Amino acid sequence: MAVKHGQRFLTVLLLIGVGTLVARRLGYKVGGDTVVRCRQGHLFTTIWIPGASLKAIRLGLARFQRCPVGPHWTLVRPVKDSDLSDEDRQQAAACHDVRIP
Repeated sequence: MAVKHGQRFLTVLLLIGVGTLVARRLGYKVGGDTVVRCRQGHLFTTIWIPGASLKAIRLGLARFQRCPVGPHWTLVRPVKDSDLSDEDRQQAAACHDVRIP
């Protein structure tokens, strides 16, 4: 029985790792401080660790969490680095949400 649990754990870790690599190849900087955009268009920085979240509800590629710019509760998604202007990066860096994952 313990072997099955160990295999499941390793499978989950492998899936998270592969998902992170795919996201990075697609241009998303996940795995630490990540620029996200809420549904109202606000940009801010949050800690985005694939497979882990203490301050948001994970919904696949989106998360339901508090936008510190609004402030309001909303869906947020990571923004591709190539889609950000220098001004966007500065705006997001100026507003970081709570520092827990």
